Amino acid sequence: MRVILASGSPRRRELLTNLGVTFEVVVSGEDEDSPETNPEKLAGDLGLLKARSVASLHPDAVVIAADTVVAAGEELLAKPADAAENAAFIRKLAGRTHHVFTGVTVISPSGTLSGVERTDVEFRPLTEKEVQFYAASGEGLDKAGGYGIQGVGMGLVSRVNGDYSNIVGFPLALVMRLLRRAGVTVWNDATGAGRP
Repeated sequence: MRVILASGSPRRRELLTNLGVTFEVVVSGEDEDSPETNPEKLAGDLGLLKARSVASLHPDAVVIAADTVVAAGEELLAKPADAAENAAFIRKLAGRTHHVFTGVTVISPSGTLSGVERTDVEFRPLTEKEVQFYAASGEGLDKAGGYGIQGVGMGLVSRVNGDYSNIVGFPLALVMRLLRRAGVTVWNDATGAGRP
């Protein structure tokens, strides 16, 4: 079965590879701007939009897409434009809990399956030097919320409540469930290694 990941994210590619899924990458060119302010609905809508865009060009394939939204109170934090905005994001998140939502959609010839995962993340209090150091690292520039928990950004976090892989942008339990329902084999290879 042909599987397409509708994302250029190296983290999503790595995680999907680790599930034993053979796939190709076709990046959706969809505009991610939306007037939606509910972070859970926005993540779901954007994941669906990306999947539909690629599935329309490859109707015979199973297409999986995801989009991650970070909410700090009522404010949605996208990818920072530069180091100064990255520092402002990290300052906002310091010493408080924020919410990470990832919408995942799988479209196959048999239909559309979607879900949204939520994880609560608490940052420890940070000094201004720590904020500036992290922003200068550049690690958070291509990530919603302005940080990557799988890298140096792990040092910003004091507590996680929920699926860790969701913070990376690809909630594996949800991804596995949707792919299996679409008929894609996960965690099984030709030798029979691994178990579903």
